[in-house]
Amino acid sequence: MFPLKLITITFLAAQVTAFLNATETRDQYILQNDDLYVAVGKSSGQVAKLLLGKEDLLGTGTGPYLDCSCVPSGFWAPGGTARFQLIRGTDSTGTPYGGVVMRDTYSSTNQTLEQYWFLREGETGLHVFSRVTYFNQKTPFLRGLGELRTLFRPNTRLWTHLSGSDGNWAPIPSADANRRAVTVQDATTYLGDATNDAYVEQYSDYFTKYAFAEVWRDHDVHGQFSDGSTSSDGNTYGAWLVHNTRETYYGGPLHSDLVIDGIVYNYMVSGHHGAPVPNITHGFDRTWGPQYYYFNKGGPKTTLAELRADAAKFADPEWNSEFYDSIAQYVPNYTPTSQRTTFKATINLPDGAKRPLAVLAENKQDFQLNVFNQSSLQYWADIDPSTGAVEIPRVKEGIYRLTVYAEGIFGWFIQDDVEVSKTSKNSTFEWKPESTGKEIWRVGTPDKSAGEYRHGYAPDTSKPLQPEQYRVYWANWDFPTDFPNGVNFKIGQSREAEDFNYIHWSVFPGRSNYFRPEPYYENVNNWTIQFNLTSDQLTGEQTQTGTLTVEFAGVKTANGNDKWASLPKEKYSNLPYTVAVNGRDLETWIIPSYRSGSCGVRSSVVCQNFGKKFSFSASEFLKEGLNEFVLSLPFNATDTETALLPTTVYVQYDALRFELS
Repeated sequence: MFPLKLITITFLAAQVTAFLNATETRDQYILQNDDLYVAVGKSSGQVAKLLLGKEDLLGTGTGPYLDCSCVPSGFWAPGGTARFQLIRGTDSTGTPYGGVVMRDTYSSTNQTLEQYWFLREGETGLHVFSRVTYFNQKTPFLRGLGELRTLFRPNTRLWTHLSGSDGNWAPIPSADANRRAVTVQDATTYLGDATNDAYVEQYSDYFTKYAFAEVWRDHDVHGQFSDGSTSSDGNTYGAWLVHNTRETYYGGPLHSDLVIDGIVYNYMVSGHHGAPVPNITHGFDRTWGPQYYYFNKGGPKTTLAELRADAAKFADPEWNSEFYDSIAQYVPNYTPTSQRTTFKATINLPDGAKRPLAVLAENKQDFQLNVFNQSSLQYWADIDPSTGAVEIPRVKEGIYRLTVYAEGIFGWFIQDDVEVSKTSKNSTFEWKPESTGKEIWRVGTPDKSAGEYRHGYAPDTSKPLQPEQYRVYWANWDFPTDFPNGVNFKIGQSREAEDFNYIHWSVFPGRSNYFRPEPYYENVNNWTIQFNLTSDQLTGEQTQTGTLTVEFAGVKTANGNDKWASLPKEKYSNLPYTVAVNGRDLETWIIPSYRSGSCGVRSSVVCQNFGKKFSFSASEFLKEGLNEFVLSLPFNATDTETALLPTTVYVQYDALRFELS
């Protein structure tokens, strides 16, 4: 049972006769119940007023509203020439609801964006869907759908704190801090001169929206909090975006994106951190959602964590399924319960598998790149590590690729052509971990992240809220100071958290570096791993081949986030990566541009995950005693950046392993 202070609004609503009002005025469409008042402006196609009880949550701001980077000129916020539909109904549970649909067509290209807002009696949140269509035979390929998002964008003193995840929250920087701000990088400012500002005192001297980005795997809710000091009644308030469903997003559980920066985002599509985006082609028709914008109220002493927990209880794909079935007639492409089922399976896991996860996504496609089929969907759930059992509810019937991965295990388990239907039997799958021989050593933990290395997940203890170091502006961690002689990692002696950096630079950047404006080249692009081998390890009929497995958690080539573009003037669009064994180069691996993404410099340690095995003759390359690998990026490999960003290429390691066979 939830504490009384978390259900103030629900309690008050229960004392009067509940109602739901969906009406049209000259200028607005109104959705209103006992507790929440929402007005959609006819001239803007955006929510223009939003009240929880008597508290104005928007001020002069707007939202939730829809915009995109999708038209030939770039961004478009639809609504100026929109058509509207007002919906009234009662769902299968007997609960009244109202809805407003906004449709606007960009006339020169004939692409249409639609935004759906639904309000139920007794709830203090908006159920939202978004749809994009494109029908134009004369121009069958328009462009990439660069971004699609809904935004709750208040302009009021009410909100005092940002909340990205349970462990990552901060006061909102003050107006004074923003006036003093110095731009150090695109979308990144130095606020350290505002020494009395709560954000600076508690969280960081730098502000970037990327510090509050989150990885989708376990993400449930994000939003803004009012601590009561600025509200009209002294009570606390929350405005949240709940991931009650995630099937229509892209990139699977490894996708990460922006969530909060004073705006509460629902990023349905973006290229952040190198995420792929779909192409807008003739016949494109896709609906995203539902997600839930939830607004709550607590007493004067209710904490951010308590209001956040109240919102998180809705992060369940089975919540409100009867309601969604009832409105499916109004929402094109939404799949009702009659076409869904629960996927059940048993995965025989390798020994040592921790936090195993099962992913159902586009068949015969890496789920990180699942943007090619416009009907692509995705689902995932934790596997019970003791039994291997997994259940994923409300999966649309169809054919999927099953992908399984786990901390501590290199590689993936992949099975294509997995049928999910009401008549499918529970399946059992055997995951045999990849191996090329006897493991001699490993560096890092295969967990699809670079967080275990220096300046990764370790907290920044210089501030009371102690954000993870990777979230802080990258130049705050000066590579030449940390590694004056470069990275020389000694197996059995060195520690990943101290002696292996979270970013392997080609050159330590000077551009967008607030502290060191000139590039630094010495001992940067070549990293060394040293290890000893015994004669027993090298002799015998079974010792013929050495294999070094290199797994990346992110790579930035000269393509940056523009992974599909052909950039003939950029020498390092496809990035050479070389491994040398005891002074002799192995093959050079050309990392393809489609794996590129701006990762570490955008406060991330989880981006596109992929890797390669380097195999070689043990007798030709190895010796008894001290051996070494040198991992090399081209010296001073740079690109052209139109924004204020580092021009260097770089890689970020998930884990490395050396085996003999």
